[in-house]
Amino acid sequence: MKYVVSACLAGVACRYDGGGAPHPLVMALARANAALPVCPEVLGGLGVPRTPCELVDGRALTADGRDCDGAYRKGAAEALRLARAAGCTHAVLKARSPSCGVGCVYDGTFTHTRTAGDGVFAALLREAGFILMTEEELPSTGKVPVNDVLPCVIDV
Repeated sequence: MKYVVSACLAGVACRYDGGGAPHPLVMALARANAALPVCPEVLGGLGVPRTPCELVDGRALTADGRDCDGAYRKGAAEALRLARAAGCTHAVLKARSPSCGVGCVYDGTFTHTRTAGDGVFAALLREAGFILMTEEELPSTGKVPVNDVLPCVIDV
């Protein structure tokens, strides 16, 4: 089984602030060639670093109102295409991201207030039938047993 994962969780420095958000298990999946790291925002043409966006009425906007929604949607579509081409069926995505958040994103006020909903890429994956989770649902160390969190055993 192959996972599409947020590239920042695999250690790629692609976040809006120029950093990564490495998670030991996601990095282990990538090393085992069981993960396809993608950053929909970069695939959509946004640079690193970049001005942060939040979802405002379903559109990706910066705090000063600049509309980045086209880049978010373009990148999400390309990331979905790549995930399908790689045979991915599951995703491990960055929590609360306007692209990758699963079930919870920031509310568009830029005050770190959370609200229910999926990021742009997560919504596309969900619609396409992928099984979604965030890094917060994964253990960070130890062995991951079969059918517990991920259907494989990986030493972290």
